[in-house]
Amino acid sequence: MPEIITREAIRLGLQEALESDDRVFLMGEDIGAYQGSYAVTKGFLEQYGDERVRDCPIAESGIIGAATGAAMAGMRPIVEMMTINFMLLGIDQVVNHAAKLSYMSNGQIQVPLVIRAVTGGGGRLAATHSQNFEGWFASVPGVKVAVPSDPYDALGLLRTAIADPNPVIFAEHSMLYGRRGEVPEEPYVVPFGEAIVRREGADVTLATYGRMVYTSLEAAETLSTRGIEAEVIDLRTLNPLDTDTVVQSVRKTNRVLVVEENWRTGAFSAEIASAVHEEAFDDLDGPVGRVNGFDVPAPYNAKLEDASIPTAERIIEELERLYNP
Repeated sequence: MPEIITREAIRLGLQEALESDDRVFLMGEDIGAYQGSYAVTKGFLEQYGDERVRDCPIAESGIIGAATGAAMAGMRPIVEMMTINFMLLGIDQVVNHAAKLSYMSNGQIQVPLVIRAVTGGGGRLAATHSQNFEGWFASVPGVKVAVPSDPYDALGLLRTAIADPNPVIFAEHSMLYGRRGEVPEEPYVVPFGEAIVRREGADVTLATYGRMVYTSLEAAETLSTRGIEAEVIDLRTLNPLDTDTVVQSVRKTNRVLVVEENWRTGAFSAEIASAVHEEAFDDLDGPVGRVNGFDVPAPYNAKLEDASIPTAERIIEELERLYNP
């Protein structure tokens, strides 16, 4: 299989959609002439024209609102949000309109809208550009949320998102665009709601998603040198959420930590922890642990930002605190 980076996998998915369906078009800030803030749409304006690749003004509520209307009218818009932080300016259009129109119309109206949004910290972009809001949106009925961690999932989940008749937020961690991985040349999709075991183990479960998959794998490798084998589960999507795979793992390992980059207070990790308590309480040898980012605005200073984000060392420290393995 050819090896490509995540950015290229997403580009490929967008190109497939544009070339296979005339209803698909792209909207966003700087996606055309500037070629995309993260170079995902580089060359698209010249290749597909300004009817299919629409540069928009800095007005996120207008972008998402117009895309929602286009989807209602039968088009299949794909919006690029320069960062998920900017979606706060269009949150009403997502939560009160795109998410609810199908339900409120008894299915007479569909909103096949994909919103690609860059998420996460680590890029030294300071407090208002380094947040993780995918968990917020995953709590909204009517919105699906995908969180790919590698090129294979980026392409497979994007294909599923574009084909879905419902609004999908496709959260792309900024620090994963350059991650390399194998992607088959033959067509495939990654279904929503199916987590994957990235590393098998029998002693503790690490449930996570996005960039934290690699932090968890790093912790697992260190633990292995101490004779502790951690199983790492990549959730892939937050809504729908696959708790069955996590619970099955916990029934084997009897210990679990949920690892998430977002702040601890109100984090989506609490939803996962609650599900494990409800479904696998008798299988646990101790409490469900959570390792999250600290409850502070993301610092601009590199050392401070790194200190605010979960590390492999913090995962191991929390495991030792809870279970004293």
